[in-house]
Amino acid sequence: MQNWTPDSWQSMPILQQPEYQDTAALKRVEQKLAELPPLVFAGEVRSLHQQLAEVSAGRAFLLQGGDCAESFAEFNATNIRDTFQAMMQMAVVMTFAGSCPVVKVARIAGQYAKPAPPVPKPSTV
Repeated sequence: MQNWTPDSWQSMPILQQPEYQDTAALKRVEQKLAELPPLVFAGEVRSLHQQLAEVSAGRAFLLQGGDCAESFAEFNATNIRDTFQAMMQMAVVMTFAGSCPVVKVARIAGQYAKPAPPVPKPSTV
């Protein structure tokens, strides 16, 4: 297993990569993203790692939810709040019923992380 570094992803095989026509625009976007703060902070990752260790040891339960393929029109603050509220309610019931902690993990708006399908090239027949 390779140790992770900020650039280690570039050595991985690319299975679903769109072809970008404007490589200069791509570089500008990558540079802008590199300047932004992380979406998840290191302390949160360490905490989740420890919580998942508790799950794997049988001392906690994993509740994984969310809608990773909702339409762009459905991605809004109200739906995110409602999903979060439903998961929290399920976690309360599960904590009470199972008498153990519940680790909550959600994936919301997963379509933003998926590459767009490649545009078919015109036939040259």
